[in-house]
Amino acid sequence: MSSRGEPSPPAGATPQDRRTSWRITSTCRVACSTSRRRDDRIHGVAQPGRELARARELVAGATRAVALTGAGISAESGVPTFRDAGGLWHNYRPEELATVGAFERDPRTVWEWYRWRRGFVADCDPNEGHRALARFFLERGEAGIVTQNVDGLHTRAAREEAGDGPPDAALPVEIHGAIARDRCNRCGLRAEPGPEEDSLPRCEACGGMRRPDVVLFGEMLDPELLERAQSMAARADLCLVIGTSAVVYPAAGIPMTTLSAGGSIIEVNTEATGLTGVAAVALRGEAGVVLPLLLEP
Repeated sequence: MSSRGEPSPPAGATPQDRRTSWRITSTCRVACSTSRRRDDRIHGVAQPGRELARARELVAGATRAVALTGAGISAESGVPTFRDAGGLWHNYRPEELATVGAFERDPRTVWEWYRWRRGFVADCDPNEGHRALARFFLERGEAGIVTQNVDGLHTRAAREEAGDGPPDAALPVEIHGAIARDRCNRCGLRAEPGPEEDSLPRCEACGGMRRPDVVLFGEMLDPELLERAQSMAARADLCLVIGTSAVVYPAAGIPMTTLSAGGSIIEVNTEATGLTGVAAVALRGEAGVVLPLLLEP
């Protein structure tokens, strides 16, 4: 323990370890001055400096990496979770609207709800977790982000961090779709949203009704996207699992595929999950704080 009451690096720590320890401690000190709740979230990362050092070793030694992200990383940007987005909407529960049957019975009401949800997402920006992940994969030059989120924040981070360069390596596989995009309910053609005044948009190719390009209850995930995600996981020797419990299949199969192939898992979450027991390292903290420390040189 230092004279300022801060955790000291372990005995025999390298200069890099000491710099990393200082960065973590500084982050905790700033967090403590702003919010006890935020400090509690980061505190678990600040104490076990060896865990972060071990995780950084795994990242540095990885030939290929894949990252699976969930609602936790986007919640840090202010994106409400599926059930937290205002609770009831016009006396409907989300589970009553995000279904195939609801869209077939009353597409106008479902569209109104999704436009309302789009408004929430439009006011949110990628956080430092999204950006650190985008920079990491852009530097590696090989795609590896798989997300369960439909908010498009990974895509925005990829394009913004790429600048004038190609963003492809940081563009995510969106296995649950993208709320800001439309898809024809008949032919499957994806398109950018039409004018908001057109409450029931039609496909320009076949005339079928368009819908938000998200997976609804009662639907299967796109098999091509799922196969791409599983293929990336099978080739990876490191899987980062960020802001998700990763216990619901088929998404849960992504880190387990990497593990079964002999790779390692690093979990980044504010609390323990069902995956913690098989993770090589479990880092407790918010993605926006942990990922820059974990992924950047």
